[in-house]
Amino acid sequence: MEKNCQLGTIFNIQKFSLDDGPGIRTVVFFKGCPLRCAWCANPESQSPQLEIPWDKRKAPPHFLKLKGERKNVDDIVRLVMQDEPFYQKSGGGVTLSGGEPMLQPEFALALLQACKEKRLHTAMETTGFAPPDTFRRLLEHLDLLLFDIKHWDEGKHREYTGVSNLPILANMKYALQQGKEVLPRLPVIPGVNAGLEDAKGFVLRLREVGANQVQLLPFHQFGENKYHLLGKSYAFKNVKTLHPKELEEYRQIFLAARIEAFF
Repeated sequence: MEKNCQLGTIFNIQKFSLDDGPGIRTVVFFKGCPLRCAWCANPESQSPQLEIPWDKRKAPPHFLKLKGERKNVDDIVRLVMQDEPFYQKSGGGVTLSGGEPMLQPEFALALLQACKEKRLHTAMETTGFAPPDTFRRLLEHLDLLLFDIKHWDEGKHREYTGVSNLPILANMKYALQQGKEVLPRLPVIPGVNAGLEDAKGFVLRLREVGANQVQLLPFHQFGENKYHLLGKSYAFKNVKTLHPKELEEYRQIFLAARIEAFF
């Protein structure tokens, strides 16, 4: 078989993941994202370029491993298939994440096609921000979309992410209309979208696209140190972590609207 030399830029491949789709999964993290969320837990994913993190708090500065590498499809599939027995036993598979996989559409498409040839369950964690033709081409080869929704209000979405939510919602609606399995995921961020009125706004948007479930992702500080290593400022440095028990009233608004909401 001819080697698939389609190249892409990734920054991590995580094996034995239990949080990125059903079963045991291998997650391929794509570099590059069209959004600029100030709370992003993976700031190394934002730029499509290779980066060298360094800790300027040390003297002399301590340089770390290069973030990002160029890989071809066959090499990734070979690594993914090492754990095929675990996928079969657990109902797992491969998940494309990032960053935003759809920012490298040809590479993402080639990788998904290669995984489907191996009869693997395929999922993608996505912002949903992509041209409709790109989104629809990739959708054909996906079993599950883990679909972020950052803000219900178009103006606020632009303010906090740098892009409109209109193409995102349109793509989510299309996927649901096609009968695809879609899990909307809502990062709940203090001062951004964590108010009870925000919950009501999200209910409206989920109803408009035809979704009947949402996963709530409480704000955390896991990515803070990465900003220091990349020489970037972190806008949420002094913001407290949210816990599920603090969001119960928020969650109840979805449940009252007959939208399944869980953590």
